[in-house]
Amino acid sequence: MQFTVASSPHLTPATSVSAVMLKLLLALLPGVAVYALLFGWGILLNLVIGCLSALVIEALFLFWRNRPVKKHLGDYTAIVTAVLLVLALPPLTPWWLITLGVFFALSLGKHVYGGLGYNPFNPAMVGYVIVLISFPTELSFWPGQLGLFGDFSLVDTLQYSLFGSLGEQTLDGISSATVLAAIDNGFSQGLTLAEIQQQAAFGLLGSAGFEWIALAYLAGGLWLIQQKVIRWQIPAAIIATVTLLSAVLWLVDSSQYASPLVHLLSGAVILGAFFIATDPVSASTTRKGRLWFGAGIGVLIVVIRSWGGYPDGVAFAVLLMNIAVPMIDYYTQPRVYGHSK
Repeated sequence: MQFTVASSPHLTPATSVSAVMLKLLLALLPGVAVYALLFGWGILLNLVIGCLSALVIEALFLFWRNRPVKKHLGDYTAIVTAVLLVLALPPLTPWWLITLGVFFALSLGKHVYGGLGYNPFNPAMVGYVIVLISFPTELSFWPGQLGLFGDFSLVDTLQYSLFGSLGEQTLDGISSATVLAAIDNGFSQGLTLAEIQQQAAFGLLGSAGFEWIALAYLAGGLWLIQQKVIRWQIPAAIIATVTLLSAVLWLVDSSQYASPLVHLLSGAVILGAFFIATDPVSASTTRKGRLWFGAGIGVLIVVIRSWGGYPDGVAFAVLLMNIAVPMIDYYTQPRVYGHSK
């Protein structure tokens, strides 16, 4: 079934798809602003590259499919896909990898199924997972807090993005493991959580720097709910499930399992809960279904983080639950009672 704003169970009636997409982009601005202030120019440059790539790639696919280019570019869905993909990538990512991710997101995540409204998977997460699996080394370098006006300037960022050169600096010299990667690597080395938490990657509540970005995303997500752009069930189910399961594991063995705050304020849980999993096309469409869909994502996030081969797991969790959406919707349709004859 094709998606329309007026009929979507995730979104309340609006004037157009573009109005909804613009509100989503506006809600992301606090998180992007905090991101740039803490980690420098890289995220802003990545967003420019991602958005420009999305416009060009989307236009080419629309032209190839004989669809009105101007009309569909104006709905901002390609821009939203690019922005969500870029926010999942490290702030220092080569331009070609961003462009490649956007290409896979729009081609294999969207147009191969017929375009907007027909995609069974979240396009941004399709692009992200493909580049993550294909180029794990390039996506393993997360810089420490550089600051927008820090030693690593806009010129340095441009030089690395375009030419892969850092001048006299090295990527190892300015990068550090994320909290989730530090936990994963530390456990594999036989360290306890208390020993791992001595690393600089840990902040006051979760991942240093990223905890404040997550809180900014939370503020934007709550605004989307207040504006009735998204429904509350999926974010609430994801956050509640991650909190509950991680709390149980933490209480059972706090030396081997991270606390709920670390889970919630590290990685992409908050971004995923409010901005990714709520995609109106690929998520569940019933009231009960949205709760089951969100709970399933939460379970998978904790399972992948605790025992899987990838530190975060949000993208994989969303895509795996996208597969289950038809079954969830089938079994959670409201019952209609008719008159007996």
